[in-house]
Amino acid sequence: MDRHHSGRNLTQQLVHTLGETIASGRYQPGDGLPSEASLCEEYGISRSATREAIKMLTAKGLISSRPRQGIRVQSRARWNLFDPDVLDWILRASPSLEMLREFMQLRKAIEKEAAALAAAEQDRDRIAGIEDALSRMKAAEGGLGDAVEADIAFHINILNATNNPFYIQLGSFIETALRVSIRFTNRIKGVESASYANHKQLYDAIERGDVAAASSASAAMQSEALELIESQLGTRQSVAKAVV
Repeated sequence: MDRHHSGRNLTQQLVHTLGETIASGRYQPGDGLPSEASLCEEYGISRSATREAIKMLTAKGLISSRPRQGIRVQSRARWNLFDPDVLDWILRASPSLEMLREFMQLRKAIEKEAAALAAAEQDRDRIAGIEDALSRMKAAEGGLGDAVEADIAFHINILNATNNPFYIQLGSFIETALRVSIRFTNRIKGVESASYANHKQLYDAIERGDVAAASSASAAMQSEALELIESQLGTRQSVAKAVV
């Protein structure tokens, strides 16, 4: 393993390697992983680094490690989906429509309340962060800058503008899943970037402190994306029935 790969140390590299392997389905729930000694030999790292990686994967809910039972993959129901690493591994391996729908359902619940709170808080510095991201979205429509990065920054800055540490700490989780869901929904719509007008409407509501309008604009935005995913699921189910 390359010590300098992606700026990770050997323990972190092993965590990501094993995490991606588990999320890809190579190991199924209940399957045993190689022993610590075998992992040390396979990846050429120390016993202490391997043991620390196992502890980190256990904390993320992917595996359990017990005497006489060894290291075993946990049921997906026990995986910590709010851990950005876990979510990233899953989305890289199998970003299913069902999972994207579930993520959008959660976003709709979270972000409309975050928008309302941002409008109520009126933290001018943090609202300026939303405006900056919106400006980047406008520039991206003209081919300047990364549209997806600007879109993500817009939504993350709304969470920040709540001044609520619980919303703010959801930022990494939201960002990780947005990288997949934004590209997916834009592809369905046949566009390269999200609608600037819809985002401008949401920003304007937050900027003027209109709590109800901010909540409504956010909910409408999430509902549109959710409907797109639902339509794809419906199409897939119809095709499956026709084949049968």
